Amino acid sequence: MSGWKDPVGPKSRGVYIRRRILVLLGLLAVVAAIVLIIVKPGSTGVPAAGEDVAVPEDLVASEQAEDAEKSGEEPAACISGQLRVTPSTDRESYAEGELPELSLAVENTGERACSADLGTASMTFEITSGSDEVWRSTDCQKNPDQRMVILEAGQKLTTEPISWDRTRSGSETCDVDRDPVPADGASYHLRVAIGDVDGDGTAQFLLY
Repeated sequence: MSGWKDPVGPKSRGVYIRRRILVLLGLLAVVAAIVLIIVKPGSTGVPAAGEDVAVPEDLVASEQAEDAEKSGEEPAACISGQLRVTPSTDRESYAEGELPELSLAVENTGERACSADLGTASMTFEITSGSDEVWRSTDCQKNPDQRMVILEAGQKLTTEPISWDRTRSGSETCDVDRDPVPADGASYHLRVAIGDVDGDGTAQFLLY
């Protein structure tokens, strides 16, 4: 049997119809009560617009960085003032025939991870003596590369050292023999930079 279409029983057809009408009215009253509890009279069903609240930009940036980390996105590029670059040499003085080993360190001083190009194409090593610019690593650089590196907050990286041959450089001296620079206790200073971030101070050393 698929069900009854008409009321059956000892009472008249009208009695059963009235009972069904009363049950339906009761169900409608319950549904109406639930709707009134959920949606108050006069409500549009959506929250009223609140007043504009100014949010500090550093807090927004912090939350965005956290969201990026949680979602697995690459950290944002390091901003100005977030990187500290410092020059260093392996010794403070060099005897005749000894070659200075030059390097630099880069540190993320921010509170969030960031990415920076730490390839040789973005690095500059410069040696000066007084006001004289003696040597630059970019004058005769071969095959410079770009290398994006993620620096965690507080992380410090140091480059592999490069040797300076104690000669004066220039863009026109790449294919010729270069004369050695003065020694006998002469003082030299190493300056470094990564991109547009200049290194802090210089590293001084003497040549003998």
